Formats: sequence, C-alpha cells, structure tokens
Amino acid sequence: MGSECRKQGKEVSERIPMENVYIGIDVSKSWLDVYIHPAGLEFRVTNDRPNVGGLIRQITDWAVELIVVEATGKWHRRVQRCLHEARHRIAVVNPYRSRELADALGFLAKTDTIDARVLTLFAMHVGPRPPPPPSAEIEALKELVAARREGLREVTALKNRLSVTGHQLCVRQLQVRLNLLQRHLKALEKEIRAIITTNPMITKRAAIISSIPGVGPVSLMTLIAGLDELKACPRTQIAALTGVAPMNWDSGQMRGRRLIKGGKAHVRAVLYMTAVAAVRSNSGYKAFYKRLTENGKKLKVALTADMRKIVILANTLINEDRMWSPTPP
Repeated sequence: MGSECRKQGKEVSERIPMENVYIGIDVSKSWLDVYIHPAGLEFRVTNDRPNVGGLIRQITDWAVELIVVEATGKWHRRVQRCLHEARHRIAVVNPYRSRELADALGFLAKTDTIDARVLTLFAMHVGPRPPPPPSAEIEALKELVAARREGLREVTALKNRLSVTGHQLCVRQLQVRLNLLQRHLKALEKEIRAIITTNPMITKRAAIISSIPGVGPVSLMTLIAGLDELKACPRTQIAALTGVAPMNWDSGQMRGRRLIKGGKAHVRAVLYMTAVAAVRSNSGYKAFYKRLTENGKKLKVALTADMRKIVILANTLINEDRMWSPTPP
C-alpha cells in the first residue's frame, strides 16, 4: 500500500500547478488524506515519518500558500512539526470550525476525502494563523495538565459516590480507588513542577505569570500549558482565544448587548478563580471591579472584565519580559 501511495504521489507531483497551492490534510491514526487546490487532486498516505517525508518532497518546489490540518490529539503532531521544519506554513484548526464550514457549503456527508477538501477551502477563505508547533516540553505539559484535570473530576465523582454509599464493601473499594487516584495526582503534579523548573524558557514564563496578583499554582500550570499563544498574539486575539473578549450581539432594534463566546473553556475556568482571588487580594483589581459594578455592570460582567485584564496583562508582561509591579514602567 505504501508503494502504491508513493507512486500515486509521484503522478500527482507531475500534474500539480506550481503556484497558489492550498493543501488540506485530514489526519487519522493510520492515514493522511491529502487534497490539493487548485488541481483538485487527492491521495492518501500512511501517517508515518517516511510518508510524511515523501509528502514534503513532493511539495518542495510548489508555492504552497497554506496547509491546514485538523487538531486530532497526538496524531497531527508529526505532520505539523515536519511541515513546519520544512518551512511550510501550516495551521491546526478546531474540527468543530471546519465542520461548520462544511455544513455552510452544503457538504452534508462526511468522509476523509470530503474533510480534506473542506480543510483546503478553510485555508483559502478563512486563512487561519499558522503558529509554530509547541515545544516538546509544552506538549508534555498539556498532556500532564489535562490528565490532572480529568483526575480531579474523577476524585470529585468518587467522593460523591462515597457520600451516598452505605455498603461496606462498596465503601472500601471506592476508598481504595480514591487513594490510588490521589497518589496519581501527586505524581502528575510532581512531573509538572519538574518540567516548569528545568526548562529555562518555561521557568522564566512561570516567574512572570506567577507575579500577577491572584495567580496560584493551578492557574500557573494551566496558563502555561493551555495558552502557549501568549506572546505570539496581540492583546485582542489573546482575549478571544481565552473566550473573554466581548463580542457584538446586535440584531434589528437590539443594540448594545455584548457577550463572550468560544475560546478555551478550561483556561477560562481557572481565570475565573484567578480573577476572584485578585479582586479580593489586590487593591487595583478590587477598585476596577468596584468601579464597573457601581456603573451598572452585572457582577459576572465585571468579573469577566477582570479576567480579560489578567490574560492581557500576562501577554503584555511576557512580551516585555518583565515582572508585574504595582507601578507599571
């Protein structure tokens, strides 16, 4: 199968136009389904390093404007990193967004080939930003922090079950599982701290973020792992990525309403607790929150404004490579 794919890829390379090329790649555990515009060509290769290298060699001489792949956990990382290292512009997009585009364009069926074609259209018409792939340490942090987050949910579920369980055998079994899970969480937290303290770039970033009022250990690890776009985005984009940017919601006679939408929910959740702590412990955030509420803003709207202020501040401090201080320079 691999030789057939490479042979097909050779035929594709002989027929492809050289300029204004857009490529969509639908990624799965075993396969990469590739669609090339404007030639309308499609082919499939196995998702392994030799075939990713073959794909790169095929497109070396083409003027590729943008390559788009869907986020598929660890399965898209190899092709993203390899194409980036080959100096191609490659963007990773949320599958939900590309599926919405498919629905809007009338692609009601769903196959790997259709998905690859839609990703090509997404590249052409949306033009997502192609940031560099995260470092291996950041990728490891993402997995560890996600595992810790899921572990905490399991702990809560087990404690809830313990509170309503009366049979002693069930109680003992639940307690054993709870104790084991708590040991696992301690091991995860130890590994997270080890990565943060041993990588110079991450250590520096952690020191800057932790200097912001209200940022505790959980907020720190979540912001570092879940918001690696810090420094790479302007302030408005970083607020939107977090899901705390006010969006217009006007229609007909209705004017003036604003809401927050999208973004990274797990990052927004820890930002909420960070904002609560900041309002309680820092006079500046407290005064800002009080001013908004006294001007008629609802409590959660004012707190969201503090969340937005914190994430923009973190982005600014990292860009300027300095710690937070009560009196800005």
